[in-house]
Amino acid sequence: MKTAKFKRVIIKLSGEALAGDVSYGIDPKVINRIADEVCAALKLGVEIGIVLGGGNLFRGAALSGEGLERVTGDQMGMLATLMNALAVRDIFEKKDVESRVMSAIPMSGFVDHFHRRKAMYQLRAGRLVIFAGGTGNPLVTTDSAASLRAIEINADVLLKATHVDGVYCSDPMKNKDAKLLKKLSYQDVLDNELGVMDLSAFCQCRDYNMPIRVFNITKPNALLNILTGKDEGTLVS
Repeated sequence: MKTAKFKRVIIKLSGEALAGDVSYGIDPKVINRIADEVCAALKLGVEIGIVLGGGNLFRGAALSGEGLERVTGDQMGMLATLMNALAVRDIFEKKDVESRVMSAIPMSGFVDHFHRRKAMYQLRAGRLVIFAGGTGNPLVTTDSAASLRAIEINADVLLKATHVDGVYCSDPMKNKDAKLLKKLSYQDVLDNELGVMDLSAFCQCRDYNMPIRVFNITKPNALLNILTGKDEGTLVS
């Protein structure tokens, strides 16, 4: 019987991760596989919060370069994370996992408004908590929402789901000889300008000593490997 090495975690799941092989929206195969791993982790007693991005539906930063006001674009991006959250919640509930969506943007009748103590209560009760709406503010990414929520709910680690196996010494898409780095300090990341996550979010994790584990969400059982203590991906601490 596997045992969990963490009590409470935050998983940062980008919109692109939800899209999988489709060009827009959510790939059912991808989200169902992720949901199965999360369900297995919940059965081990791990308390899980998920912070969702919205890039599979809308990217405000990209469109701001075409003339759309940046603040408006970011607000639209926050709404995209809410659309993702509603879809993800329903997928989990079809798997008999009690789930709550908490949004940084008040949206009465759709989801609950984020409240730190209520979020921690839901986690302790064994429910999956899905955090949407980013931070509720423009000009920051959902990476910042992930670091903020991880710190607020006293998570043991922030798990950043990506499409690569971890942090490399250079871009593995451009350099086939790029080396996977298994363990880094916060200062290593800054000194070598490694793109772990949005810089402001990363510095927030550093300042509050929040460990970050970067891993490949498309790799089967990668999430469970991390939660049961196996050396998966890259640890930044």
